[in-house]
Amino acid sequence: MSAVWVAQEEGLFKKHGLDLELIHIASTSRAIQSMLSGEIHYTTADALNSIQAVGAGADVVMFCEGINRFVFSIMARGDVKRLADLRGKKIGITRIGSSTHTAVLFAVNKAGLAPTDVSMLQLGEVPNILTTLLAGQIDAGALSPPTNSRAKKAGLFELLNLGTDGPEYPSTVIASTRAYVKANPDNTRRMVRALGEGLHIFKTSKQLGIKAIQKYARLTDAEILDDTYTQFRDAFDAIPYVSRTGINTLLASLGEKDPKIRALKYEDVADMRFVVEVEKEGFFKRLK
Repeated sequence: MSAVWVAQEEGLFKKHGLDLELIHIASTSRAIQSMLSGEIHYTTADALNSIQAVGAGADVVMFCEGINRFVFSIMARGDVKRLADLRGKKIGITRIGSSTHTAVLFAVNKAGLAPTDVSMLQLGEVPNILTTLLAGQIDAGALSPPTNSRAKKAGLFELLNLGTDGPEYPSTVIASTRAYVKANPDNTRRMVRALGEGLHIFKTSKQLGIKAIQKYARLTDAEILDDTYTQFRDAFDAIPYVSRTGINTLLASLGEKDPKIRALKYEDVADMRFVVEVEKEGFFKRLK
């Protein structure tokens, strides 16, 4: 969300000719429903859910990157110091099929283990995973910022940082409907410019980046703020293309069980022409 927050706080949407209101919607599925009903025009979204929506026949398209990395840490306690030590251990996730579940599956595979070599406990929310870890009821868990920052401060051990050592994974994208994009190409182009500039400011101005996180994530601890900012700054790309590699990986994975998704290709779920146009006009170079 950082590029969106900075764009809002620094007046970049207005600068690029958009009268935009941010509305908090708790999940991608609800946001997509609101967008399909015409209540909102653009949304941040989970790429996996967006692909599933397209597979189900929904008029959804990703047109700009949110973040192409999996910004999660696998945190552990006690004698778990290597990924291989996870064998036979209890690992916390939010729920089966969630991004925390995917993060743990990647870590388990990287360790040369099978999913059946560990026990995964569904704990509902990421902060619950940390609480359960600190209580000694599980051995490891998948934590995202700022919760993984709190875990480090509490003395837990980071087994793996997927933000730097994980796969390309478009965990957040900016989406709309193809109908709206077709009818409003100029607005969509302006969105890409505003978000691209917000992304640049976040990556190059630590003060403004932390200020945005502090306001919207309601964080006050300076050490946790600093670590959260650094993790996302290092994970963001300079130009907001939605990762083709990441989307193709998701299509292949989801397509194993869903023949409709198996028939989809990158261009069926993502439209990068506005990012291409904005890059060709030299916009991103001028920000440097």
